[in-house]
Amino acid sequence: MDKLNRIGLPAVLLVMAVFIIGAKSAVNIGYGEAGVVFRTFGGGVVTDEPPLGEGFRIIAPWNKVFIYNVKQQEVFESKMQVLSSNGLDINLDVSVLYQPKYDELGKLHQTKGTNYLDVVIVPSIRAVARSVVGKYTPEQLYSTKRDAIQTEIYDELKDGVGSQHVQINAVLVRDVTLPTTIKEAIERKLSQEQQALEYEFRLVTAEKEAEKVRIEAQGKADANNILNRSLTSNVLRDKGIEATSKLAESPNSKVIVIGSGGDGLPIILGNQ
Repeated sequence: MDKLNRIGLPAVLLVMAVFIIGAKSAVNIGYGEAGVVFRTFGGGVVTDEPPLGEGFRIIAPWNKVFIYNVKQQEVFESKMQVLSSNGLDINLDVSVLYQPKYDELGKLHQTKGTNYLDVVIVPSIRAVARSVVGKYTPEQLYSTKRDAIQTEIYDELKDGVGSQHVQINAVLVRDVTLPTTIKEAIERKLSQEQQALEYEFRLVTAEKEAEKVRIEAQGKADANNILNRSLTSNVLRDKGIEATSKLAESPNSKVIVIGSGGDGLPIILGNQ
């Protein structure tokens, strides 16, 4: 019995050792993840090879694997306090879509670590937002420049963190909150500008309508002048004779009285 115990104990220890080594050697990398290898006896973080992809992986038991989410992720910065160009406090809500650069994951781990979001992205968002918003007045931020500041924040943020092994996919400015008094003043001004534009439109419309009436009246006046100049006594006499001839040929009973003065214009009396 003592002999069996002496033989069984090393076997148990060997099995345990194999189990422990196997557990330390097996790594399961989930979907949308990648692993960075740290070689304890071989130079530290592996930066010159692609990271470990998804699936079950076997590594040397003395090495370590750090798992990263390499899918697109979102960080939401709510109510960031920034200053406008004239020094007024503005609250900004911004969402940023980002992900680590897959081929540079080893360098990201080596230089920034797994908390790169708090080390790189969040501070950059705040710095860039303050820089961009500081170029505009509250009125511009409220009415016309929302898309512009969104684009500028994206461009500056992309350039700023790109060299730090992170890519920025999109920036969304969800809300710009102005002080209540400033917001109300801007809304009043915009309302007044809209009313002024409407009044100007009415004036232009009325002026165009008046011009149309003047043109039509001038046209009628010109036509009458031309007609008056063309109606000489000879023309009127010829027209009267022509009308008298046609009336004489009509079967209807009538009395035709030639006008006095020899102008030949008829006065017609009839039962029709």
